[in-house]
Amino acid sequence: MNWIKIQNIKNIKNQKSLHDTIANRISKKLAEEGFYNFKIDSISIDSPADSGKINITLIINEGKPTLIKSTSIQNPLPEKDSLKIMPVLRSLHGQIFSKQIIENSISRIINYFENSGFPFATVKIHSVNFSSGPPGNGHYAGIVFLIKKNQLGKIDKIQIEGNTKTKAGVIIRTAGIKPGELYSESKIAGIPQRLNRLRFFEKVGKPEFYFNSKGKGILLIKVKEKQTNFFDGILGYVPPSGTNGKGYFTGFANVKLGNLFGTGRVFAFKWLQENRYSQELELNYLEPWVLDYPVNFKTGLYQRKQDTTYIKRKIGGNIEYLTTEEISASVFIVSESTIPVLGNNNKFTVFNSNSISTGIELKIDTRDNPLAPKSGLLFVNSYSYSSKKINGPEQFLTPQTQTVTGLQRLQLDFSFYYELFTNQVVQLSVHGKELRGNSLEVSDLYKFGGTNSMRGYREKQFSANRLLWSNLEYRYLISEFSYAFLFFDAGYYLRNKDEQTNTPEVSDVLKSFGLGFSLESALGILNISYAVPQGAPVSKGLIHFGILNNF
Repeated sequence: MNWIKIQNIKNIKNQKSLHDTIANRISKKLAEEGFYNFKIDSISIDSPADSGKINITLIINEGKPTLIKSTSIQNPLPEKDSLKIMPVLRSLHGQIFSKQIIENSISRIINYFENSGFPFATVKIHSVNFSSGPPGNGHYAGIVFLIKKNQLGKIDKIQIEGNTKTKAGVIIRTAGIKPGELYSESKIAGIPQRLNRLRFFEKVGKPEFYFNSKGKGILLIKVKEKQTNFFDGILGYVPPSGTNGKGYFTGFANVKLGNLFGTGRVFAFKWLQENRYSQELELNYLEPWVLDYPVNFKTGLYQRKQDTTYIKRKIGGNIEYLTTEEISASVFIVSESTIPVLGNNNKFTVFNSNSISTGIELKIDTRDNPLAPKSGLLFVNSYSYSSKKINGPEQFLTPQTQTVTGLQRLQLDFSFYYELFTNQVVQLSVHGKELRGNSLEVSDLYKFGGTNSMRGYREKQFSANRLLWSNLEYRYLISEFSYAFLFFDAGYYLRNKDEQTNTPEVSDVLKSFGLGFSLESALGILNISYAVPQGAPVSKGLIHFGILNNF
């Protein structure tokens, strides 16, 4: 009955018109499926009195399907093309002569030409010769195709529209195509995804290709720029708790200057005052495509004052080689120093130390959209080795602690995205970190918990040398970059026993669940979630706020 699809039967004036409509639609559908030798024995239409319904009874003999016996090409083609096309046509032999099967083969042939420099190639059925075998042996069709390559598609010029800020050279470089190349459908179709990864534009559509009045091939890329500079900040004041106490300021500032001077350069600044004694400062800069080679250079400064125990400072650089559009490899070097803060009680906190870390990183990113992916994966694996020198405080040094120690760090991050239904995406991520070495201090350990790891727990609530956690989210996309989500987090952390500081071994398994929203705003992608840790009542959950770091 899906073939008939008559919704308003009452509007058909008489049974003969209804009979003809049903017969025509069934005949058309049977032919599309390859049944050309069918017979409609009868169509009965009955309308019981006062029922308001119409009963339709069909008796059909569909017969045997018509099979494809032979295929050929009306016009001669170069041998190179024939070697690619004839196997496609021969694969039709013995198959049912149906619309879908024929169109699939034509699509394969057109794809071949489009990726060989002929974007306007056409494939048509020139003629069909039907035949029948002996009685009971079936029906056959011989197909003759007419194939035209048409004009060779050479990209003589790349034209950019809509870029008021971004330099055309940056867009062309990212598109991965140059003037003088032959048209390639697969390469052209991948341009929107490559440009969207820059995060400088609204969603980019597929470029257009045409020949101008002089016969030159023009590739037109249209973009619409969006805001790439963001500022977010808040300032608070905590009044004194007593008559002799002093008040203090807390606050947060996050500044990102993206696509500086239209060149793709990025600068980011972050400042966080958590409480009276804890403060964090971070500066980052990205120089893309150094000297027009597929090499990115990143440098940054990070400083954290942790309560009244120590100050940690890092400065380093990263050179990333873009192997392909989706794979990159990096080498990095980081200089790090830890400065203990000794109070009046002269109590040991951490050693004064310096270290140099070198490492490598491999990254695979096939996500269709880096901000709200519907499909693809992100894999990051890094290893670093640190040579650490302990300098003091002098009163706590021993012959063992004055030696240079080595620290090894291994990090693995994997995220997978899959669209189950329209605008409904499942995201599964697994993360692991491992720190190995002797004389581990609290300043060396990983900080764990909060918005970017285990929701439902305080930011940086746990310190550990081994971490493993996963995040499972079910997302419903509201717009391109905004979605609501349900989540379940599970994690494990371990902090080894430290005899020097008399610290016992600590480990635990954590779980949490909740819901949230990720919203596109003028400040960036704002993430808000409510998370309930394992064993706590729903009313005791934590609210997490965060802005996606686009650096």
